[in-house]
Amino acid sequence: MSDPAPEWFTTALADEPTQYEVEVEGTPIRYLSWGDPGKPGLVFVHGGAAHAQWWAFIAPMFTENWHPVAIHLSGHGESGRRDEYSHTMWAEEVMAVSRHVGFPGPPVVVGHSLGGMVTIQTAATYSDDLAGAVIVDAPVRRPDPESEEGRSGRSFRAPGTYATLDEATSHFRLIPPQPCSNDYIIDYIARTSVHETPDGWTWKFDPNLFRGIFVPLRDQLAAVRCRVALFTGERSVVVPPDTAAYMYELMGRVSPVIAIPEAYHHLTLDQPLAFVAALRTLLADWNHSVGYSRDWSGGVD
Repeated sequence: MSDPAPEWFTTALADEPTQYEVEVEGTPIRYLSWGDPGKPGLVFVHGGAAHAQWWAFIAPMFTENWHPVAIHLSGHGESGRRDEYSHTMWAEEVMAVSRHVGFPGPPVVVGHSLGGMVTIQTAATYSDDLAGAVIVDAPVRRPDPESEEGRSGRSFRAPGTYATLDEATSHFRLIPPQPCSNDYIIDYIARTSVHETPDGWTWKFDPNLFRGIFVPLRDQLAAVRCRVALFTGERSVVVPPDTAAYMYELMGRVSPVIAIPEAYHHLTLDQPLAFVAALRTLLADWNHSVGYSRDWSGGVD
């Protein structure tokens, strides 16, 4: 029997969000919203085959100073599906949600894994409309793990259908595989990742969403003009030190690269409070400092 969920987790989930919907290029996009709409905006973007509720125990811990929202990207969670998916379309969805919310100023976008790649694309395309971008364990140089699984593995290409909710959630796995001792988080994520259909319980994501979506994003990361930071898991196999160093170069050697101790790729699951503390610290600094700007030769001006 797993340990009971700690108080911080149950308190966060007790802060229930409001769900809203905006149409983007003919597809309904839903998002969750917490807190005071008059505060600065913080937009959380989930990873591949995930959904907005992966942030439901993280986002409420930012409501003191921010208005956090979490998007269900198209093909994921509670949002509609498309015939084709791309980083550019998902970036437009992020900005459409930001406009629909009506933040008092440019928001900060925070994205994990595939969501980190969407964050890079969003920051490259809409730098002037963002206060900052935080890339969370998303690599530039090779595919994110969900896209890799979507092309070569079975889990995402042929998701199973199960007779009961418990049977479905028993098949939940993190990709890439990693240890996570927070069973209460894994159970919550698993149970919010499936829905009942006439044929039984199955996963919410569109199994077609990984077809041809991977692009390297090197040029996009180098083109970002707003503040940007990279968070990695210290034990992540997705963004190892050499990849983080390469991304640091692309960001002009003036943007922070922050490794979360003892964290793997899914660092919001295995080290959630360390992640929250690190992000709070970064955002507080961004609110009280002036960032370096980059020239296009990699220096500082």
